[in-house]
Amino acid sequence: MGDDAWDVVVVGAGPAGSAAALSALRARPDARVLLLDRARFPRDKACGDGVAPHALDVVTALGAPDLVDDFRPVHRLRLGYPAGRGAELVGTAARASRVVPREVLDARLHDAAVAAGAVPGHRRVRTLRTRPDSVVLDGEVRARVVVAADGARSVLRRALGLRRNAGRHLALAIRGYAPVLPHLADEQRIVLGRGRLAAYAWSFPVGDGRANVGYGEVLAGGRHPTRTHLLDRLDELLPGARTQGVRWRAHHLPLSTRRPRQPDGRVLLTGDALSLVNPLTGEGIYYAVLSGACAGAAAVSSGDPGRTYRVHLAHLLGRHLRHTAAAARLAPRRAVVDAVLRAGDADPEVFCALTELGLGRGLLTPRVLARAAVAVRSR
Repeated sequence: MGDDAWDVVVVGAGPAGSAAALSALRARPDARVLLLDRARFPRDKACGDGVAPHALDVVTALGAPDLVDDFRPVHRLRLGYPAGRGAELVGTAARASRVVPREVLDARLHDAAVAAGAVPGHRRVRTLRTRPDSVVLDGEVRARVVVAADGARSVLRRALGLRRNAGRHLALAIRGYAPVLPHLADEQRIVLGRGRLAAYAWSFPVGDGRANVGYGEVLAGGRHPTRTHLLDRLDELLPGARTQGVRWRAHHLPLSTRRPRQPDGRVLLTGDALSLVNPLTGEGIYYAVLSGACAGAAAVSSGDPGRTYRVHLAHLLGRHLRHTAAAARLAPRRAVVDAVLRAGDADPEVFCALTELGLGRGLLTPRVLARAAVAVRSR
């Protein structure tokens, strides 16, 4: 491989890509890292904007502490069906989340990676060709390893011959910003829909008088819900959100399965490009920065980077993904969801376990299963 090649080229400078660049440079400060994105920062991104403390732990470990400390912490979570229509879980998390618009979060992560030594670039990558000792992008950008952080519609994933998620492993959501309702100013609110498929609306307070509001549902049977359908369902679950909301953007969520499909070789898939989105909550920022951190370290290590990365990621997320996949299969069953909500509302340990399962690397603990079973039998 010639001297003109980069050690690592990261395609996509969102949370996964910026974390990968930070991680590669932290592991090997002399590495030549190119951080590419088709957009210029700051730029908006459709998302619920909720940033769990687990994600901030990863970013801090990569050398970017206090990244969003100017955003108000939110400890309180309310999860359940519309008032009077079913069970509800209300609790206070031991560690707060923050609601940070992606145009802010992503720009700060990008700037942190550049400050650490990554070279920024503006480019829409269209082609990928692998060689025995390198990867070539668009016929001219050459790297020892490429980190694919180019999102749900990843060009690089398709170039590797990997298919996009379908059926119950794909969701569609719409997001906007609306004035926060007074009774929702200090809590993250999730309102569950009723029906065969998992669906929910949300209101997450940013802390500046606005809330990130939205609605998402799992797709199945070749369905393609319209914008009108998504907004109608949002307004059913959060009345008034549709009429007051602005800056609506829809996006697909490639939901995680039991086992991410990361091949051997020099192209490492991260975040949405690897379908790392929690199938219970739609949370993806923690998975993005965690997978990015793993990929960045593997990219500058010896041996096969794809295998090294896959093994490390499986060690961190493998058991958790098996548990979220099992829980997602149960999520459309109203009786099970009601039981879990009642158990979490009554038992702080169950509440903590459920938040870890939905926001971090938690598991379906024996206590969660036992309490839910009791709740089902008591119906």
